[in-house]
Amino acid sequence: MYKILINGAGWVASQHAAAYRNRPDCRIVAINDISREKAQRFAEELNLGDVGIYDNLGAALQHDGLDIVSVCTPQEIHCGNVVQIAAAGKHILIEKPAALSLDELRRMQSAVQSAKVKTLVSFCLRWNPLLVMLKKMLTEGVFGDLYYVEVDYSSYLGSWWGGWNEGRTLEYGVSASVVAGCHAVDAARWLSTTESNKAAIPVEVYAMNGGFRKGTACEGKAREYNPTTNTWRDDAPPMEYDGLEVMLVKFASGVQAKIGVNAECIKPYSFPIRIFGNRGTAIDNKIWSASFPGQTDWIELPTIRPDSSDVTHHPFQAEIDHFIDCIANDVESHCNLEDAAHSHEIIFAALECYKSRRPIELPLK
Repeated sequence: MYKILINGAGWVASQHAAAYRNRPDCRIVAINDISREKAQRFAEELNLGDVGIYDNLGAALQHDGLDIVSVCTPQEIHCGNVVQIAAAGKHILIEKPAALSLDELRRMQSAVQSAKVKTLVSFCLRWNPLLVMLKKMLTEGVFGDLYYVEVDYSSYLGSWWGGWNEGRTLEYGVSASVVAGCHAVDAARWLSTTESNKAAIPVEVYAMNGGFRKGTACEGKAREYNPTTNTWRDDAPPMEYDGLEVMLVKFASGVQAKIGVNAECIKPYSFPIRIFGNRGTAIDNKIWSASFPGQTDWIELPTIRPDSSDVTHHPFQAEIDHFIDCIANDVESHCNLEDAAHSHEIIFAALECYKSRRPIELPLK
């Protein structure tokens, strides 16, 4: 029986909790949040029963028999949380983004390596049914040898999201790709190799940024769109970074990728995917391949696509099932902190490129 601490009692934490509760070998034994009242309310709303309620991570880590901690706190405190949890010898599921800077990332990696605990960074779209099917097709040669991949995060970030007040800032959000578009960065890595259970390793990044929302405000307020209700408001706080980022990435295998992060498009959320190989092509869930001789039209995969920003749509169950299996079998996840560091480095290289206006080689020093 694995005993679980949920650290942070917010929106995404509810999905972590639901996935753990669906497993007979897992039991949530403690909730920690900066607000003890919020932690208590979280436990009551999910009917978790007799669990420890804490408002201090250090105290929560002393809970009897703890095995795993889900880090669901705001991104600006992920680094401190992970370093502290690793020192306590607990396995860690880390919500994305794992870190806000290269320095934070390296500190976290060092702490985890020293503690020898298992980690998983919650790039949960690796378990989205469409991406699972595409990955299987890649490994089976349906597209042949890859040469080019495109993945886009296409949405409108704003006050409809509960974490936006911090996420819109340079200090706590950093950039559109850090706070949200990192899903597209990681998916591009996942789909840019035909190796199963591996993501492509980046070696060079060139990027440009732009858009129209950065700093647009009248006396500190801006006009803002809500894609969930198709409405507007005129009194929203402004975004402090560019809402559009375009990254060109070269991987060690020679495959190239274009990653678009557009956090200010006036439309519902979407997550376009393009895969190009010397035997076939994928356009989202549509397939064209030499593996299907006589094909006269696109084959459309009837599956669940990554087409919603709602956390209830995300495949947390499959992700957490995978993590528990890794712990039980003493193997590292394909999406552990060491691997996820490559996705974060692409973003940090892009941020450097916006200043230097030149290609950036990886790994970052």
